[in-house]
Amino acid sequence: MNILVINGSPKGPDSITLHTCLYLEKRFPQHAFSYLAAGQQIKSLEKDFSPALEALRKAELIVFCYPVYTFLVPYQLHRFIELMKASGEDFSAKAATQVSTSKHFYDITAHRFIRDNCVDLGLRFIDGLSADMEDILTKQGRKQAEDWLSFVFWQLDGGASAALSPIPEKKPGRRAVIVADLLPGDTALQALIDRFRAVFPYECDLVNLEDFPFKGGCLSCFNCAATGKCVYTDGFDDFLRNTIHQHDAILYAFRIKDHAMGSRFKLYDDRQFCNGHRTVTMGTPFGYLVAGKYSDEPNLQLLLEARAQVGGNFLAGVASDETDADRAVDALSATLCRAMETQYTPPQNFLGVGGMKIFRDLIYQMRGLMRADHAFFRSHGQYDFPQKKWKTSLKMYLVGWLMNNPKLRAKMGGKLSEGMIAPYKKILA
Repeated sequence: MNILVINGSPKGPDSITLHTCLYLEKRFPQHAFSYLAAGQQIKSLEKDFSPALEALRKAELIVFCYPVYTFLVPYQLHRFIELMKASGEDFSAKAATQVSTSKHFYDITAHRFIRDNCVDLGLRFIDGLSADMEDILTKQGRKQAEDWLSFVFWQLDGGASAALSPIPEKKPGRRAVIVADLLPGDTALQALIDRFRAVFPYECDLVNLEDFPFKGGCLSCFNCAATGKCVYTDGFDDFLRNTIHQHDAILYAFRIKDHAMGSRFKLYDDRQFCNGHRTVTMGTPFGYLVAGKYSDEPNLQLLLEARAQVGGNFLAGVASDETDADRAVDALSATLCRAMETQYTPPQNFLGVGGMKIFRDLIYQMRGLMRADHAFFRSHGQYDFPQKKWKTSLKMYLVGWLMNNPKLRAKMGGKLSEGMIAPYKKILA
């Protein structure tokens, strides 16, 4: 495949983000990577856009590569997209995705910006990679980047859009569960559930919340904070942990009610506080089957994404019955199946990283009360306090001292940027 990386960083070859793409080029030598320094060359491209058009015409997959600047992409990349639109070129035969690096501060708005503009340009868009600036320096970060690009190629090969037929014999070894709010006569939601269970290649259990004997909603009594045991005696905490959470994938099936999942699901969600703030299902892929006009519910869309992000779960998709329900369910089934089999877990974005930082500080402050949460956060390395990274702090003091000295700053010239990307070049080497 011919892959064109649009380098939107004004630093050009010294871009940290670019080094993620350079690393991926080495890991996927069967594909042809080419690069366009749009961020560094934007002034010349404003005068003559033909070199960019020539590169874009050759590309099958366009990768917008950039650092997140103040909630969005850098100005230079924003201007490049304006030039793409002004060119009048037809990009509808091509696919696009994105790679960003940041500290995850509103990377979600930058990614949405690229996605919306790709739709404007007629490009087939595939979800991108939002990496931390230092991810590529770690083994886990490199694996996440490789898994992401493999996932992109899988989608381009038709993995998620292939039409499926009912599978008579299920594969052994894995099992999913559908947690549903299913009432008698709810034929639309039942049809979504039946289709998924028919085409999903593994066994899939069904739990209907209407059948569970809830004694009431969460009372905020904090009985579970120390013991992990709910004050209710209906057995929900044991059922949640030993039945639902024992599956390899979890789906939720509901009809949209009052711009949400309905009060029964709210009861279910609130009672999950028996697990406190512990991300006990992290790594388990999620999916949703939705009856109703999901596209009209932006707050619900945000809610479902945020729930998966904070929990460390890959959101495999949301299949609704708005248009072609069977195709949507088939795509969800295929994507969820691949996520289960490859244990695909992309990095968290602003919603996940930001949410967990709030929980981290809260649990540490209240560790005397929330003992179960405290033990979980400590054992899973979630107390990642930056003030404890004293080596990095000392380095920043040294760099700050150098930058505040006019003579040394003049003598350094561009060596500061060279020093910043030196660890990334080492990884490539």
